[in-house]
Parts: sequence; C-alpha cells; structure tokens
Amino acid sequence: MEEKKVNRTNSNSYTFIFAIILVIVVGSVLAFAATTLQPLRDENVRKEKMQNILATVGIQTTRDESEVLYNQYVKEAYALDEKGEVIEGADAFKIDLAKELKKPATEQSYPIYIAEIEGEKYYIVPLRGKGLWDAIWGYIALKDDVNTIQGAVFDHKGETPGLGAEITQAWFRERFTDEKIFDSSGNLIGVSVVKGRPDPTDKDDNKVDAISGATITGNGVSAMISERLQHYLPYFKKQGDIKVAIK
Repeated sequence: MEEKKVNRTNSNSYTFIFAIILVIVVGSVLAFAATTLQPLRDENVRKEKMQNILATVGIQTTRDESEVLYNQYVKEAYALDEKGEVIEGADAFKIDLAKELKKPATEQSYPIYIAEIEGEKYYIVPLRGKGLWDAIWGYIALKDDVNTIQGAVFDHKGETPGLGAEITQAWFRERFTDEKIFDSSGNLIGVSVVKGRPDPTDKDDNKVDAISGATITGNGVSAMISERLQHYLPYFKKQGDIKVAIK
C-alpha cells in the first residue's frame, strides 16, 4: 500500500522558519538601505540648515545653491561659552542644540553666525524650545544693533496642522521683521506672541500677533526666543560696535 505523502509546507515549523528568514532578509535590506542613504540624508540636512540661516537675512536659495551662498555671506561662525567667550577649536555648525539643551546652561555651547550683506552685519542665533506636542526650533537674525530683528525662521516636529504648524509659514515669520528684543530701558525681553495685538505696525512693543488656536505653540516660540537670546548677552556686551544700551 502506497504511503501518504505529508505536505510539510503546511506545517507550523515551516511557517515559523519562513517567517524568520523573511524577517532577516527584509531587515538586512532595510539596514543596507539606511546605511547607504545616511550620507545623502546628512548632506540634505546640512544644506537645509544653510538655507534656513540664509533665509533669516533675506537670502532665498535652493538646496543645491545653498553652500555657495552660505560661504559667500556668512563670514564667521563661533561657538560661545556661557561667558560669551569663543570656544577655540569648536565647530559652530556641528553643534546639536537638542543635545546641548540637556546640559546645564553653564556647560552648553552657543553657536552664532555672522553674515555680511552689502556692508551690513547680521548676528544669527539658533533657537530651540518646546511647542505643544514636541520640539520647535529655528533661527533669528539681528541687525548690527543686536536689537532689531532682520528675519526669523521656525520649524517643528509635531505641531497641529493648520494651528501650531503655521509657525513655518512666511506670513507668520514676517511678523517678526523689525521687531525689537530689548525694551526701552535696555532689558532683553525678546518678542512675545500674543492674542489681539492692537497695532501690528508698532515695532517697539516687543509683541507679534498670535496664530488663532495655537496659544501653547505661540507661548513656546516666545519662551524659546527670550531664553536662547539671554545666553548671548555676555557676547553682545563685548562687541564694541553695538548701537543699543544693553543691561
């Protein structure tokens, strides 16, 4: 009598082994792709950073052109300590603010970029803070009085579309142009994002109009600006050509 053949492909062990092999193959492919694409991703992040720095001083550029224009307009880049002294040998461009903010303020490094356009000098300060759901960040450029804002850019990780995520939009960023970060007595207070600002043409009130329905994100932007800029006061006080009283 002929023996009945067993279809081993329907067994639990076969299914289990097949699943293991599939996981290994897929995992290997994904790991290879991630490793291969990482240098390209890092390069895109580097150039996007240059684009954002340039955007604060009104230079709009493509990612491919960003490095040429960055080298043309950004004349100096420093990493500062808490006393406003330049940290010798430190690469300002490679400083990761997300990691720096985990350190005590006295141990952090504070990057600053100095751009020159048509004879005008601008101080560009990186920003990072907390929004409603996750991190927010950006850059703010100050004119050579280190009081008047030339421009700002903001970004976020997880703010609500149509609400807090609107901080990335040009119409919101433009509200900061020509705003002051010091009050009339020379105290650094930054710029507050507030509801119902009565006069958007008043550039000396240290306020910009808020985004409707995004109060917490707006508060995060306000706190981020004032907190980060405070750390640069020691450096600004050392600059001989500052045109504003600083306390």
